Amino acid sequence: MSESNLRIKVMKFGGTSVAKHEARVQSALKVISAKEQGFSPVVVVSAIGRKGAPYATDTLINMLREIDPAVEPDARELDLLVACGEILSSVIFAHTLKTLGYHAMAFRGGQAGIRTDGVYGNARIVGINPISLLRTVEQGSIPVVCGFQGVYVPGDGAPGGELTTLGRGGSDTTASAVGAALKAEAVEIFTDVDGVKTADPDSVPNAPTLRNVTYDEVAEIAHLGAKVLHPRAAEIAMNFDIPLWVKNTFSDDQGTEIVRRDRFPGRRVTGVTHTGKLVYLQFDLKDATGEHRRILESRIFETMARYGLNLFMLNLSPSGTGFAVPRSQFAMLAGILDSLVVPVDGQIYLLQVGAQPSKDVENQLRLLAPMGTVKTVVAELTEGCTMVSLVGHDYMQQPGVFFDVLSALHEAQIPVLQTTDSDYSLSVLIPESETNRCVKSLHERFKLSEII
Repeated sequence: MSESNLRIKVMKFGGTSVAKHEARVQSALKVISAKEQGFSPVVVVSAIGRKGAPYATDTLINMLREIDPAVEPDARELDLLVACGEILSSVIFAHTLKTLGYHAMAFRGGQAGIRTDGVYGNARIVGINPISLLRTVEQGSIPVVCGFQGVYVPGDGAPGGELTTLGRGGSDTTASAVGAALKAEAVEIFTDVDGVKTADPDSVPNAPTLRNVTYDEVAEIAHLGAKVLHPRAAEIAMNFDIPLWVKNTFSDDQGTEIVRRDRFPGRRVTGVTHTGKLVYLQFDLKDATGEHRRILESRIFETMARYGLNLFMLNLSPSGTGFAVPRSQFAMLAGILDSLVVPVDGQIYLLQVGAQPSKDVENQLRLLAPMGTVKTVVAELTEGCTMVSLVGHDYMQQPGVFFDVLSALHEAQIPVLQTTDSDYSLSVLIPESETNRCVKSLHERFKLSEII
């Protein structure tokens, strides 16, 4: 069978879909059903289980860190270790298919032809040569590809290359990229929910499943905290115009189809999503001149980017700049920014995280005193907060939306600490304790239970 005659469908199964034997059999039966319908399935798998499971990615990471918490693992070795989770999963899944009477072959990311840029822990795919996958499919076998990983081949062509991982949620990215390389008819992401919902079921138990959502919307939903799909996967599928689905391994629900904007005209609210625990920092820059303020902001954001910190609720004003970071990353941020010295045109600025100066800040002030005036830039902290976002397809720019959001939260007596917006979303920073009430209030105000 030639490549042009192959009806390839890429089917990706997440951690819960491969966690136990019963789940793997159900997943395998989905693959077999696709094959019997005339498709040539190519499977992508995540590591077995989630945090706490013996072979989950977090479990493997903790095995290394627990040796000595004071010694940070080498990024190269960490990638080698965590990639074992997907390798184990792919071999077991392939063998499960064999026990059901269908030939299958497991492939590491590199064996599947996935090449990356060589950034350990957060690599990007730069190209895929799927010749081995195509050969396997043409022979009637089912390739089972390790998600989350690829290989970097240095310029000198070092033998074997370097194994790299694609960052959290990277198996979704693998599926979309493999689908693009194979010109697949569809990419299906299987998980433990029926599809993309209008809200987290933990906050709104009866939140309906969206039958259609645009690539832009699902990427926005993912960026703003929902775990249903990695935003890179949506972006790749959009760029290559691949039909993308989110389905439930454990039901026959039709799931959510992710489509181009021109296939979904009209204005509407898609859903409400929320991030995890955040810490908000507001840097007071009113004592810095205009040009100095611009340089200070640049230094702060360049430093955040260098260390790969995730920023939310970005706020720029003449008197300062603010942003939120995940609480899990706050210790790293404080270690980077607190007591950081920034010289600008002969003036020395010293960054301070929190209202009270740390010992590091006090020591820096004593050391810098002989050099002249030191201006301290204080970042005021707001802890124990989260971001709740209203996401919409060409809807956020309509008059009255912002007013409706604030009115709903005012009526519910939920304090709003900060706001921000984009073309596809409107976000509010609120106390973490109010997360579920906030999500429910917005879900009700915009009648999302009635969405089709």
